[in-house]
Amino acid sequence: MSSPLIIATLAAGLSGFAPPAIDVPSAVIMVDGDCGQAAADVVAQTGGELLSVQPTSDGQCVVTVLIPGNGGRPKKVTMRVPM
Repeated sequence: MSSPLIIATLAAGLSGFAPPAIDVPSAVIMVDGDCGQAAADVVAQTGGELLSVQPTSDGQCVVTVLIPGNGGRPKKVTMRVPM
């Protein structure tokens, strides 16, 4: 279900009016490493679709992918890999 705020913002943009500025707090946490390459490796290895990536305090990444099934339901796989 779409958010009324998103719909209003899109409608204002399509009508030529600029949407109001919204102050959104940052949800980015700076860590020593980056899980981007680890996530890309897991996606390439499994052929799945990336669902989530989370760094851990021990220098690893928790990568969750959705692997398509053979005509059935997809399989959710979570792997811990080094950064």
